Amino acid sequence: MTIKDLKPALVWSIFDQINQVPRPSKKEDKIREWLVKFAQDHNLEYKVDAIGNVAIFRPAAPGLEHVKQVVLQGHMDMVAEKNKESNHNFDTDPIRTIVEGEWLRADGTTLGADDGMGMAGALAAMIDPELKVGPLEAFFTVDEETGLTGASNVGEGMLSGDYLLNLDSEDDGVITMSCAGGVDTIAEFDFKSEAAPAGLEWFEVKFAKMQGGHSGTDICLERGAATKLLCRLLWEVGQKVDFELATIDAGNLRNAIAHDAEAIIGVRPADKEALAVAFNTTSADLKDEYAVAEPTMEITCQSVDAPCCVIEKKVAQAVINTVFVAQHGVVSVSLLIPHFTETSTNLASIKVKDNVIEVVTSQRSAIESRKFDIAHRIEQTFKLGGARVRHTDGYQGWAPKANNHILDIAIREWKNLYGVEPTVEAIHAGLECGLFLKVCPNMDMISYGPTLRDVHSPKERVHIPAVQKFWDFTVAILKAVAAE
Repeated sequence: MTIKDLKPALVWSIFDQINQVPRPSKKEDKIREWLVKFAQDHNLEYKVDAIGNVAIFRPAAPGLEHVKQVVLQGHMDMVAEKNKESNHNFDTDPIRTIVEGEWLRADGTTLGADDGMGMAGALAAMIDPELKVGPLEAFFTVDEETGLTGASNVGEGMLSGDYLLNLDSEDDGVITMSCAGGVDTIAEFDFKSEAAPAGLEWFEVKFAKMQGGHSGTDICLERGAATKLLCRLLWEVGQKVDFELATIDAGNLRNAIAHDAEAIIGVRPADKEALAVAFNTTSADLKDEYAVAEPTMEITCQSVDAPCCVIEKKVAQAVINTVFVAQHGVVSVSLLIPHFTETSTNLASIKVKDNVIEVVTSQRSAIESRKFDIAHRIEQTFKLGGARVRHTDGYQGWAPKANNHILDIAIREWKNLYGVEPTVEAIHAGLECGLFLKVCPNMDMISYGPTLRDVHSPKERVHIPAVQKFWDFTVAILKAVAAE
């Protein structure tokens, strides 16, 4: 079975077409061109604003011109993550999909169901000839995953309507009515590159096959961050053995939990045995601590060729020490909403670029003051380590709204379809709805979607039966609005 055999056929066909178009964050030109052509091919009005967002409009069916307009909204970009062994080029290659039982995944890369599935559902509603409803808008933003740039810069006349359905959530039967805000904190350590000392033996210390995942929705699962664990291991080794650090590389994306990391270190031949003891002791401790959260984690230490240069020692030690002590994970849990992560911080990546070691972190909170509190604490941690620190502009959260009529409709229609009440919740992840309220402060909004798992990682997958329910639910909401 392939994706072409799946139901509902219209949604899956559009999703498959979307996945033929490269669309990593900040490189949305090709998917924007595809969307414009889609609108033209189906004789639909469209607009493109200065930042690159696309709005497509479907007029009301005859006799339903009075019905309130519904916006179906998603984002164009996808997280570009792949396994180390994959040769996939996100700038040029289509996503290759694989059906496994009730799940669809990609071949060694992120699937792009976040938010390609939301795009597919919205576009299906725009062209389904059987759907007799009021006026619709499909609104697609750029750069949601790495900065919410599109949602922060919505052009005039791009977003209009009474209700907005954000199709960017990840659990079947769950309707989201609030989300956390976020900000990134970036630390930079300047260093001098020095000639690698002669006579040392060199080893690559590596973390691989970790779970990774979404830095918001998965942060509560207590998965290991490869950034943090690598620096912990190097710190432990450094208590027993003097070593030189040639390279360090961990994680990739600000909104993903780091799932791999590596460093090259050099030791004197006389210290090889002490290195082995320190490495084996700490790696055994880590595997024991993370036996449940990281059952496939691999930690290796293998001989490699000598590098030409090393990072000056005082800076290497400062980076290792600071990442080792910096906070990662859940900071606080809500006392109002059971089991809801209120505030968190993610040690996302460590990269070496032109004599600068950059450590990227991200903070989230449902409470604005606590978002800035943890960001400032992370800032001070890295400043104590000697780094320059800056914050991104961030984004505000989406506060719950009293008398949210589209939420009332959605709850009723889910119960009519499936005989049970849906779960209504706030989430510890960034959605664009809070930013849309700046443009349309009176618009009623909800977010929902089919079941996705391990988004922002190469294990990302979508539950096939949930896509049918997602589509049926969307149709039911649109028909209910038209019937009022």
